[in-house]
Amino acid sequence: MDPEKIMDGISIEIFTALKAMEKAKTLEERLMCSETVKNLCDSLGVFLNLISDIAPYDDDGEPIPF
Repeated sequence: MDPEKIMDGISIEIFTALKAMEKAKTLEERLMCSETVKNLCDSLGVFLNLISDIAPYDDDGEPIPF
């Protein structure tokens, strides 16, 4: 799979979970949404750490476009 598509998908899911947390009425619903957001952010962090680890080895001389 394409890492960019995965990162885009995770970002969309984070946004959706934040919107759901905004609408949550009970403490349990908010807790569930916050745990979901945390897990998704951790998953996105894996990709971002991978990119930062690979970036020093990029030899084409052009900056990374993000």
